[in-house]
Amino acid sequence: MPSKIYLWIEDREGKAGCIFWNSLLRYLFPNVIVESKKNSSGLLKAVKNLDDSESRYVIVFDNSFDNTQAVKEQKLLNQYVDKRKNVVLMDIICFEYILLEFKDLIHWIYAPDDEFLKRRERAISARERLVKSIGNGNMNYKDMREIVEYDEHIDEHNIEQLSAKLLFDLTRNTGFEVSKGKIGDCWVKSCCEWKKRIDNDVCGLEYSGRLTVYDKMKNIYEGTCLKKQFHEAGLEEIL
Repeated sequence: MPSKIYLWIEDREGKAGCIFWNSLLRYLFPNVIVESKKNSSGLLKAVKNLDDSESRYVIVFDNSFDNTQAVKEQKLLNQYVDKRKNVVLMDIICFEYILLEFKDLIHWIYAPDDEFLKRRERAISARERLVKSIGNGNMNYKDMREIVEYDEHIDEHNIEQLSAKLLFDLTRNTGFEVSKGKIGDCWVKSCCEWKKRIDNDVCGLEYSGRLTVYDKMKNIYEGTCLKKQFHEAGLEEIL
């Protein structure tokens, strides 16, 4: 009997992150079983106590690199993972950052003549600068003018908090709205199955071409760090 493959996440059931991971794996990697460990402590404990050496385990732990507590937990997690040949840890900042770095984010959520493109110009600029800098290996994002101008409380936020705030500000009042508690239907459903949609709710996909949820997940997978991370975890072979 083939060994099972698990994706363990720290996002709680019913929350935005968990809904996203379940949708992504359901359409692209249906043989992978997604399991929520409720929080970072639960995920750490699960890996520490793992005694199954037959199945494969892929761990998604938020790498909030400027959060002291998260860094400590990551070091512990690395120690547990290193002791097990069937466990691999993906290098992902957080769920929100995945969507934030998605190359077509702005083109999907806003129509070409959307007034939000002007009203949210500062957030759009901050997002572009943040993603470019981190992609180039520069983690000193708090020194960047565009980000400081966007977030006056930047010194109080870590990368996970900034990513969540920025993604929410960019997507709020659209079908793509993402908060800790929910993820918009337009991310996880085919176009256009948003039940609350009204006639003037037009996104960029209305112009570039409507997509099925499978196509959305495939685009996100290929347009973010996920493709590289899944490849390094040995999962791309089953796609």
